[in-house]
Amino acid sequence: MKSESIMRFGVRFYIGIFFLYLFTPLIIMGLATFNDSRFPTVSPWRGATLKWFEALSQDGAMWQALWTSILVAAGVLVVAVPIGICCALFLSTVQGKGKTFLYSLMMSPLLTPGVIVGISTLIFWKGLSVSGGIFLTVVAQTTFIAAYVMLMVLARLQRFDRTLENAALSLGATQWQAFRRILLPYLKPAIISAAAIAFLQSFENYNTTLFVKGYDTTLTVYIASKVRTGLTPAVNALGLVMISVTILLAVVYEWKRRKEAASMNAS
Repeated sequence: MKSESIMRFGVRFYIGIFFLYLFTPLIIMGLATFNDSRFPTVSPWRGATLKWFEALSQDGAMWQALWTSILVAAGVLVVAVPIGICCALFLSTVQGKGKTFLYSLMMSPLLTPGVIVGISTLIFWKGLSVSGGIFLTVVAQTTFIAAYVMLMVLARLQRFDRTLENAALSLGATQWQAFRRILLPYLKPAIISAAAIAFLQSFENYNTTLFVKGYDTTLTVYIASKVRTGLTPAVNALGLVMISVTILLAVVYEWKRRKEAASMNAS
């Protein structure tokens, strides 16, 4: 019993240190937003202020960069998720040595450095007289983000009971009906998770985006350019707003999930 208590304490201590390591930078970033200092820092503390939120509201370039990042991420979401699902479904039906080759081929963009993906995409589309911009950024990011979607959906497919689908087909259902009513609901959690990962991967991407963005600056590229000229706590204010929105959405999702689970248990 004593060894179990020590083990339990050790696990809890490790988890506490781990979460402290994760959240300390975010806490420091949030505190720097309220520091009356020209630079994003908490030391020395020059007094509390809300002026950096006002500076954020007046920074039109930053808001434009944020909007561009959201637009690109939405485009990647629309393109990468269907491609990833189709690749996963295709791989799940392939057997033999060809499956290993196809899996390696589809995974290769994910293993390629983002700089190479960005440069190669720019060179290829330049030959077709397509210049950099939102379209090219979506295309470049989709080439490797679709692999993330494929991996998550494929992992879910490996636990799927094919007899359910075969039973539906034997009872007269079409391939589309079996997919829509049996396979798609089963894949829904993986698809939602993959869509969230795809959106976040696109939103925070820098290496690939830098080469294909053209005149459309995303938020990551904008912040990187401001590092050279001097960041202000207005960037911290934007980060704090985004974190607050994310936490709010997570709380709403968890509340909705628990409410649905409670209603299902009650019925």
